[in-house]
Amino acid sequence: MDTMRDRFIAITSQLLAEEPRLAVVLADISADGFVPARRAHPDRVINVGIREQLLIGAGAGMALTGMRPIVHTFASFLVERPFEQVKLDFGHQGVGGILVSAGGSYDWPAGGFTHMAPGDVALLDTLEGWTVHVPGHPDEAEALLREAVDGDDRVYVRLSLQANRQARPVGRSASSASSTGSTGATGFSVVREGRGGTVVAVGPMLDNVLAATEGLDVNVLYATTVRPFDGAGLRRAVGAGPSADVVIVEPYLAGTSTAAANEALTELPHRVLGLGVGRAELRRYGQMEEHLAAHGLDARGLRERITGFLPA
Repeated sequence: MDTMRDRFIAITSQLLAEEPRLAVVLADISADGFVPARRAHPDRVINVGIREQLLIGAGAGMALTGMRPIVHTFASFLVERPFEQVKLDFGHQGVGGILVSAGGSYDWPAGGFTHMAPGDVALLDTLEGWTVHVPGHPDEAEALLREAVDGDDRVYVRLSLQANRQARPVGRSASSASSTGSTGATGFSVVREGRGGTVVAVGPMLDNVLAATEGLDVNVLYATTVRPFDGAGLRRAVGAGPSADVVIVEPYLAGTSTAAANEALTELPHRVLGLGVGRAELRRYGQMEEHLAAHGLDARGLRERITGFLPA
């Protein structure tokens, strides 16, 4: 299976030939993959070098002219380093664009903490009007990217080397799925039904969540679009009981979506547990799987914390 980043490069190169207003702005990352596209469209594939503030500013400037920019680099350099430009050049100026990250929270541990961005979604949460997609499979990344190109809004697509074994319907394709497979075009899909609580698995966390909840009487929801947060879908999943217990498993900073879940369930007595990447910096490089285990996001760690939280 190709990676989400591989698929992004291939599909974006194809879309450049189909969409004359589409442009790609790079900061060296993935530049080698876009060499053929840059030769074919030298005025619409721009590499600004290692200048992340300029990366965002150039993309927003293109948007001001009516173009649809895709701005791409590692998440730590796309959201964290040029955050002021993201806030002002896109948000304050009221223009749209697509930010596509790579690297996830710890996809390249040898790169150290400079190349890790577990707080990217939480940081974007401080801004207005961003749609946030967290695909869990290259097919899902492709579908969400194609839809984003068709729009004019502000979209963040978070790519990772982590991937689930199976792709699921997402975006518009999910709206035609069965009632047990979808709660709407950008909503959470129901993967497993139960009565002992609800677990929301975000993007590449789904396989580990399914393994962790095997044999448990719980709902499992799958989310690839986390902003806007599907509060209505969560309320449907918890049902009309006297209270609700919800666990949200995210591949970035733990607790990022707990406020949104609390707001969705404000009229119902409830408890929410947010699982994800901890705030403590893990200073040994290791491998991605070791980071998952250290943060309790492998199947064993998730089962221990889920069963410790949900009623027996």
